[in-house]
Amino acid sequence: MITVVGCDGSPLSQEAMDRLQAASLVVGGRRHLESVRPPERARRIVLGDVPAALAEVDAAEGDVVVLASGDPAFFGILRALRGRGHAPEVLPAVSSVATAFARIGLPWDDAVVVSAHGRDPRTALNACRALPKVAVLTSPACGPGEIAARLAGWDRTLWVAERLGGPGERVVRRTPAEAAASDWADPNVVVVLDEDRLAAAARVHDQPAAPPDGWAHADDFYAHRAGMITKWEVRAVVLSRLRPTLGRLIWDVGAGSGSVGIECAEHHAAVIAIERDPAACELIRRNARSSGVRVVAGAAPEAYDGLPDPDAVFVGGGGLDALGGALARRPETVVATFAAVDRAAAARRLLADAAYEIEGVQLAASRFADLPGGSFRLEAQNPVFVLTGRSR
Repeated sequence: MITVVGCDGSPLSQEAMDRLQAASLVVGGRRHLESVRPPERARRIVLGDVPAALAEVDAAEGDVVVLASGDPAFFGILRALRGRGHAPEVLPAVSSVATAFARIGLPWDDAVVVSAHGRDPRTALNACRALPKVAVLTSPACGPGEIAARLAGWDRTLWVAERLGGPGERVVRRTPAEAAASDWADPNVVVVLDEDRLAAAARVHDQPAAPPDGWAHADDFYAHRAGMITKWEVRAVVLSRLRPTLGRLIWDVGAGSGSVGIECAEHHAAVIAIERDPAACELIRRNARSSGVRVVAGAAPEAYDGLPDPDAVFVGGGGLDALGGALARRPETVVATFAAVDRAAAARRLLADAAYEIEGVQLAASRFADLPGGSFRLEAQNPVFVLTGRSR
């Protein structure tokens, strides 16, 4: 029998103690092995090299206890054990995330939990950039300092919870700059908050990643100047190509009213809107007040300096220089719109020279317009070329 026992610093239950006393093999982190003191006769394996430790569990005869932090079914060892064909019994403790929120005194039914442990941290970082309440399970390679440094430019507050349940427990509130300049003790959990958006939330029990309320909103959903907006028919196609989702970072270049970037943010992508016109930047901020879009004022491609690499880029303004600068950052997807045939052709050459797979379409929509007497006519919209490049 394999039993997975969660440890949160509290005394183990009698059931967990009984399983531990009966075990012939005990596997766990060094601090867990030291805190629970398995019987002398039991073989002990420090859980450093996880695949090697799991191989020992596979080959073990007799009862096995695996010690894990908090709730082993929550970003824990249970998934790996089940992936190897085991069906262990789990005796959980309180998860580190639940403990961290309890120490801070915040509800967390509207939080998203992500992990930067043993995986590419981009997804976790982009969740912190996109959403107002995120808990991050850290790793030595991506701890509070690294997370804070890569949130530069986003208005966030960090709570760092160190050594929860242990004698050195500490929970502190820091700005990203303060957290990036500090040293932190392992293990730790980081809670990242956008306090302005949390304070402005109209509904306190929303699910953290609920689907958006539609997409390709009507043009008058946004404040814009003299029709300078990516029309909803075009926006619907652009969104389908950008594929915004949680964990992705999207640049909206030449953002204008910000409509494309805002709708990407509604799909929980992290978004940077880049716009050179100061008046347009103010429009974007008004339109994006509850979406978490970061606005960068400046002309592309110079405004790209210092920004994190995007997963996808939409170029709605800024011309060929903006497109060429974006391609130099090698995003997975680039979508660009043009009204002029010659610019569309030149953009296609840029995408081809950068070894992107290309597709293109011309969109020419006509909208119903009312006439006297209850009839209607077709009102033609300006045709637009939509080019999409995907990295090979």
